[in-house]
Amino acid sequence: MKRAPSTTPNPLAEELRPGQSIELLKELHILTREGKLNQDSRRKLKQVYHLFQFIEKLLDELPVQPGRELTLADHGAGKSYLGFILYDLYFNTRSSGHIYGIETRAELVQKSMLLASKLGFERMSFLNLTVAESADSALLPDRVDVVTALHACDTATDDAIAFGLQKKARAFVLVPCCQAEVARHLNQGKALSLNRTPLAELWRHPLHAREMGSQLTNVLRCLYLEACGYQVTVTELVGWEHSMKNELILARYTGQRKRSSADRLMAILKEFGILSLLDVRFTQLQDNHPVSEQVDA
Repeated sequence: MKRAPSTTPNPLAEELRPGQSIELLKELHILTREGKLNQDSRRKLKQVYHLFQFIEKLLDELPVQPGRELTLADHGAGKSYLGFILYDLYFNTRSSGHIYGIETRAELVQKSMLLASKLGFERMSFLNLTVAESADSALLPDRVDVVTALHACDTATDDAIAFGLQKKARAFVLVPCCQAEVARHLNQGKALSLNRTPLAELWRHPLHAREMGSQLTNVLRCLYLEACGYQVTVTELVGWEHSMKNELILARYTGQRKRSSADRLMAILKEFGILSLLDVRFTQLQDNHPVSEQVDA
């Protein structure tokens, strides 16, 4: 007697995206060997999937450029959860396109290389470089279409922006983390600022300085991208219950460099007494000139 097909529902069907490789998720230790999700992995997967939705939409909107394959650089790649899932769900179904994972920890780079080889993900490269070093590395192409940086710590996000501007990126996807540089500068000039303006009360206490520095850092980054010709959107990555490092900055190149954004950035640097950052972090602002040459939208 012919056995009826099983009607037992797949317990993961509602949590995994269609076409997702179970083997990949096991190799990334998101799924257990038995194919189950624990609570920590569930949060991690939800965060990566949410980010994937934004990136997938960006990639689909980018016009095809004849003779060039789509390229994406993932800075501070870590174990490359994002890169592998992007490749599995997006690039693996297409005949071209390349992902570059950039990470400073050599052991993670080696593990990612072995996993990509095992899974047959041939258009993935992993580089043991800092974000800053990658900008001038011959191992990366002259042009990179999309730059991602998920929880790149402190100034690594600024380095990712500098990298993208140099590589004429058509889009950025940034989730900043541990923004400490501006807070240090605020603390250094605290006494002078307190004498100059009552606004300095916003960063008189160390805890407030840290929070103000974090907020100010991301505002300055957004203004900088706008001044360099990008349309910027700021939103939540996931609900605050999943991660406190939750700000997602999306930037698409339009070519419309906003003079008002450059002016406001300069005004904020002056008001907060942090003009010393101008020649360190905002090097493309001089007269708001084009970034080397126009990016193809």
